[in-house]
Amino acid sequence: MAPVTAGRATKIRTLDELAVILPELKAAGRKIVHCHGVFDLLHIGHIRHLDTAKSMGDVLVVTLTRDEHVNKGPHRPAFSESLRAEALAALDAVDYVAINRWPMSIETIRLLRPDIYVKGSDYKKAEQDITGGIALEMEAVQSVGGRVCFTDDAVFSSSNLLNRFLSPWSRDVEQYLANCRTQLSISEIQGWLDRASKLTPLVVGESIVDEYLFGEGIGKSTKDPVLAILEETTEAFPGGTLAVANHLAGLCQEVHLITQLGDRDRREDFARAALRPNVHPWFLTKNGAPTIHKRRIVDRYSGNKLLELYNMNDAVTHGENAAQLRSALEERIPKCDLTIVADYGHGMLTPESIGVMCDQAPFLAVNVQSNAGNRGFNPISKYRRADYVCLAKHEVAIETRNRDGQTSDRISDVARRIDCPRFTVTQGKDGSLYYDRAAGFFESPALATQVLDRVGAGDAVLAVTSLLVHLGAPPPIVGFVGNVAGAQLVAELGNRRSLERVALERHIVALLK
Repeated sequence: MAPVTAGRATKIRTLDELAVILPELKAAGRKIVHCHGVFDLLHIGHIRHLDTAKSMGDVLVVTLTRDEHVNKGPHRPAFSESLRAEALAALDAVDYVAINRWPMSIETIRLLRPDIYVKGSDYKKAEQDITGGIALEMEAVQSVGGRVCFTDDAVFSSSNLLNRFLSPWSRDVEQYLANCRTQLSISEIQGWLDRASKLTPLVVGESIVDEYLFGEGIGKSTKDPVLAILEETTEAFPGGTLAVANHLAGLCQEVHLITQLGDRDRREDFARAALRPNVHPWFLTKNGAPTIHKRRIVDRYSGNKLLELYNMNDAVTHGENAAQLRSALEERIPKCDLTIVADYGHGMLTPESIGVMCDQAPFLAVNVQSNAGNRGFNPISKYRRADYVCLAKHEVAIETRNRDGQTSDRISDVARRIDCPRFTVTQGKDGSLYYDRAAGFFESPALATQVLDRVGAGDAVLAVTSLLVHLGAPPPIVGFVGNVAGAQLVAELGNRRSLERVALERHIVALLK
């Protein structure tokens, strides 16, 4: 039967238009076949798949994942949704193309009500689909009276072709990834993440409300040498240990949190609403203080941060508040597999509470942050021991009072100051350096193709690497997975999104194919 429509422009429709067109075609006796996917790089495998799908019916409709829902890392899709739609519409087998509105095709299937829904042979085993999507798609197809069919053509990979011929990476990073593809197994990494999902971590440290005020620079004040900003919008995100707990909650089934809020401007409703459902928080109080609130004024056009405002009282916790912190730690630490400390240096953690964690945590992972509010006053050496430490490069320099020389030498110096066998040092655009006392140093380059905001990236690295180090994952896997997590966060504004296991795994698969 001849194509229903002709020409690329008339083939590309909205879902609402198709919801009107397709019932009319079905009433005329036409059998509707539906395919769905990303189709990032249209290749011979896609063409064969679509040709076979068309042969199963009369009208072939292809829906594709919109850019914001392509879950293969910040560097994907390589081609925009409009270009991908145009490429599909150029195929003779395809009658209609539409860009999906939702992250998955479930709602689309219910809207379009196809007679046949066609997937590739790599989706035949629904239990191997890490997203769980194929099982839900099959249920949706059955609910509209359709059936699911699979093609048996040779499977090609857009990710593999993009990695081979359209790589966005520098030569050094491409060589690193080429080595990873031969030395690291996707199934092995998935196995480590699966084991990590069964851990119950405890997160300890300050809660922070990160707020971004976006505006337009309208010029210099006529009376003072200051830049005038026209305020437009604001967004608030969970920061500090709220963010760390959310990252872990996307990887683990259950997460515990001990954190501190103020007795004024408490924002507990915000904190509770911002946490994932599988985070179990213990909100302590710091008297005479607000919940820490960091406000950043951002130029909407350039994305540059112009000013940062802190609202906090960074006096050290004392008295009844300190006693409550100790009691909470002594109660929760024995119930959890590992304790992850995110110490932002704003006064919550006392020498006594640090001592409790050093003495009682079966596995202790620590990050101490050097920021504008504590620079030089929050050293890692206040922890006499840890099983794993994750620091930024400048934090190592501050600890050693040494800005020169090799990072590896400075890590060795820090390792002599505290009893800790394993370190990760994040180095921004230079990637990360992992140290294991028994195995030595392992470098991993940065895997970010776009950097929107560096706030929160270290928290994501801390979260995922702490789980892997606790389990004893090999250093190359710790470095690689940590840098994948960091790349996902720097592509987002603040902590607008947190780590998700499925998104992390799909990003890893896309890099290693």
